[in-house]
Amino acid sequence: MSLDDLPAKLKPIGHYIKTAAEHDKRDPVVAYYCRFYAVKKGIEIDSSSPECKKYLLGLMDFLEKQKQAAEADSPIKNEVIGQAHVENYALKVFLYADNEDRAGRFNKNVVKSFYTAGMLFDVLSVFDEVSEDIEKNKKYAKWKAAYIHKCLRNGETPIAGPLPEGDEEGDDIPQPSTSGGATAGPSPYNAPPPSHPSPPSGGGYPPGAGSYAPPGNQYPQGGAQSWPQTPPQAAHQPPPQPPQAASVPQDTWQPPSNPSGIALKTEDYQKAMKFCKYASSALQYEDSSTAIDNLTKALKLLTTGKPS
Repeated sequence: MSLDDLPAKLKPIGHYIKTAAEHDKRDPVVAYYCRFYAVKKGIEIDSSSPECKKYLLGLMDFLEKQKQAAEADSPIKNEVIGQAHVENYALKVFLYADNEDRAGRFNKNVVKSFYTAGMLFDVLSVFDEVSEDIEKNKKYAKWKAAYIHKCLRNGETPIAGPLPEGDEEGDDIPQPSTSGGATAGPSPYNAPPPSHPSPPSGGGYPPGAGSYAPPGNQYPQGGAQSWPQTPPQAAHQPPPQPPQAASVPQDTWQPPSNPSGIALKTEDYQKAMKFCKYASSALQYEDSSTAIDNLTKALKLLTTGKPS
């Protein structure tokens, strides 16, 4: 299903369909979840009119065939791996744009990277409630894309990095999160993972980028109130539980104490799990430096109780 077939009522999901098409060869997992999110938003917009219903059903059929053809341990079938994959990719796009912005290198590629990162942060809502850090970075990325685009269009030099939290009119300016889940690396637009074909020539910019312009402030809003289907469920079976000692009743079991004597909270374990998921996603791309960095963060958190 292409943008040419998109009904006028479903125009708000057009940018997600376009992003999916740009990633079909570069990163099929990202492309899959962009379309999945587009279906979700499209159903909320209009699923009853004949033209919208036909388009959405065709898109859902395409996704189902792609899911059936995927391997059992593919991020398309495994929700946990899929979430880590998309989140890690979105953070890398965001960090690339943020680094370029802070260095004062303003161009259309930075605008598109910020805008794409914002849309990918939207896509993460198909998995679960997104974290506060993701929400902050999403708002900041979308605002930065519009801000830099406006400055370039008007012949003005943008201010590098985050701006003060309030301007002269008293409006709140989004700020990026001060904590990150992924390590900055090359832009996925300029250095795709070795497992995917290289993008077309032209400075690494995705097809159609030369005429790209963010649609002002008309960004699709993330999140959803209702959705008749849940995201693809994990295909793996839960790991077997360790056997209980015969002399110890199950209701008296206590988790083993931390070797370092640190009292960890539930959220600490959840953060450590996320770092491990980021590492797992990086290993799929043979990105050893990012995997080591995130595993080191998890180890430090578990042994010191303090995030890196």
